[in-house]
Amino acid sequence: MAGTEGGPRLILGSGSPRRSDLLGQLRLAPDAVRPPDIDETPRPDELPRAYCERITAAKLAAIQADPDDIVLCADTTVAVGRRILGKAEDAEQAARFLRLISGRRHKVVTAIGVRRGERSWTRTSVTSVKIKRLSDLEIDGYLATGDWQGKAGAYAIQGPAGAFVSWIEGSYTGVMGLPVHETANLLQAAGLEVWR
Repeated sequence: MAGTEGGPRLILGSGSPRRSDLLGQLRLAPDAVRPPDIDETPRPDELPRAYCERITAAKLAAIQADPDDIVLCADTTVAVGRRILGKAEDAEQAARFLRLISGRRHKVVTAIGVRRGERSWTRTSVTSVKIKRLSDLEIDGYLATGDWQGKAGAYAIQGPAGAFVSWIEGSYTGVMGLPVHETANLLQAAGLEVWR
């Protein structure tokens, strides 16, 4: 655990099992998991990066923690141009999202924030991803897996939809929801020993 041996406690402000797994790659386990309850509705004409950074800041501010605790929050969105693709509400919307990104490049934006006491540190990872041109059979088959549920843009690169990804430039773990390079740097800046 991060907070053993008198060190600061690590609070993960996310219920995402993927983010917990990615922290595990850094040999870290949160001492507490506290997903914040905030309104994640995009504002009119809000750009994807600005949206992601605003939501991460709101999550960070919403987490109750002791002054010496280290709080980690993140938000991921899929962007097609200026359009934000959040989590699909149903299979029909998921199919629309998949048709929108089929055969073209899109961006996956993950903003991360770390807070300790009055100080905070932030980074944003932007990764370009290209999805092959998808047939109706592929879309229907993927939807049947249910893997689209709870995923920004209705897909997860580490799941069955990984077979659709023909090209990526940037952070693979950022597309998963927590860029481990940037996360390690921010946690170290906040005083948490990584790799001990």
